[in-house]
Amino acid sequence: MKLFKPKFWDKNNIIVFILWPLTLITRLIILIKNYKTSHKTNIKSICVGNIYLGGTGKTQLVIKLNEILKKKYKIFIIKKYYKNQIDEQKLLSKKANLILPKNRIFSLNKIKNSKKNLAIFDDGLQDKSLSYDLSIVCFSSITGIGNGKLLPAGPLRESLSKLSDYSAVFINGKKYKYLENKIKKYNKNIKIFSGKYFLKNKNNFDLKSKYLVFCGIGTPESFFKLLKENKIKIEKKIIYPDHYNYKFSDIDKIKKIAKENKLKILTTEKDFTKINKFNNFNVKFTNIDLYINNYKSFKKFIINNL
Repeated sequence: MKLFKPKFWDKNNIIVFILWPLTLITRLIILIKNYKTSHKTNIKSICVGNIYLGGTGKTQLVIKLNEILKKKYKIFIIKKYYKNQIDEQKLLSKKANLILPKNRIFSLNKIKNSKKNLAIFDDGLQDKSLSYDLSIVCFSSITGIGNGKLLPAGPLRESLSKLSDYSAVFINGKKYKYLENKIKKYNKNIKIFSGKYFLKNKNNFDLKSKYLVFCGIGTPESFFKLLKENKIKIEKKIIYPDHYNYKFSDIDKIKKIAKENKLKILTTEKDFTKINKFNNFNVKFTNIDLYINNYKSFKKFIINNL
């Protein structure tokens, strides 16, 4: 699905009011899903997902969990196969054993039943056919909960009341007291952790140059914010839909604008996995890592709950 986040998802207006009746369909779908029999596997499992649709940083958290736990477990990352998510699939396959099933339950058949094996699910909180040892909900401090409404009137895949079913929350970005208080309202005992991205390859960029920056990710604002924090000069921005599949015409457009304005070109690592097939396209990409606040507490919580 090619998704541009609607502006009305951030606040309540007349469009939200018009679309609100359609959220009853979303509620019905959720209700039906909740009646599914939950399958508990003997293989230890973690699910990293979101309630806010897209751009919450769950894939980077999955990669970090793999780093934290790979000495203790043989890890398999499970991500349901979607044709338009080649970027995330390539990124994950470079970091760990990746399984891309059409059905998450069937994927567990590929993993030997052993105490040393661990399945980390990238997305799947709304798949009620599986029961996880640990379930982590990701939020972005930039988007928070948006207008707090269910799809399509808002950005929420399920009601915030479902926070009562999950183990922990991870907030990507700066401390956001309003969001934390909102989360605690629905689950006062839930553990809340946070972290932020940092640029590992800052030295690869010329801070005196100006850049044309493009991306097709869920929350482009987080990408632009990271560049500004690292004093990388953004002269022009081009935003594409999340998981966008670039065409030759897109690349020609980017190259033309950059040439006319004498700009260097920069994108995300996820986007780069989709454009490195194009010849004669001189583009740099950001190599990011996730810094976790109170890392020892986070690690202890994860290990103790598996």
